[in-house]
Amino acid sequence: MASLYNLKNIYMTACMSTQFTPPLSAMPIQYACVETEKASTCRVTMPQGRDPLVLGQVVGDVLDPFTRSAAMRVMYNSKEIRNGTGLRHSAVVNKPRVEIEGHDRRQLYTLVMVDADAPSPNSPTDREYLHWLVTDIPETLDASYGNEIVSYESPHPTAGIHRIVLVLFRQEVQQTIYAPGWRQNFNTRDFSAFYSIGPPVAAIYFNCQRENGCGGRR
Repeated sequence: MASLYNLKNIYMTACMSTQFTPPLSAMPIQYACVETEKASTCRVTMPQGRDPLVLGQVVGDVLDPFTRSAAMRVMYNSKEIRNGTGLRHSAVVNKPRVEIEGHDRRQLYTLVMVDADAPSPNSPTDREYLHWLVTDIPETLDASYGNEIVSYESPHPTAGIHRIVLVLFRQEVQQTIYAPGWRQNFNTRDFSAFYSIGPPVAAIYFNCQRENGCGGRR
């Protein structure tokens, strides 16, 4: 069945028919109020220029603008990751703990983790490189309770500083998702469209570089 999921060929065809995307300045970011049985909270609407996903060009290179409507926590070795956190390769050898906050374990999510700058920020010919893919993660729990479609491969940049992006999708139903034939040139947008799982509900990225790396992105 894996041959049914040759994403690269499917994506190339899809991209050829995709209309031009308007510039980022024309696409505002929105943030939704979140209501639960116990509380009701609203996240502050941030001007686009201040949103870290926009500043880091994750919106644009990997994602389209989306409304954040879920809370995701990412931790490496008990260190919680924020947008733009800097990590060395040694800190990401083991898979992170990814928790989804909420109250309904019947609600399931899909997690995608990609490198937006592989093999180098100056020439990201492998964008996006798929590091991890997990489906059927129950709300209130972490990714270890989900179905690992593509096993975790730790980021190992050899040149420059790489943006490693974790994207969360809310599933409408439990469905079969196939592993792609290869990790390089994955496309998060087209993955979402192919399986009709809608736009992201949360995303976070961190910066990763080789152990003795220094300087800018290059």
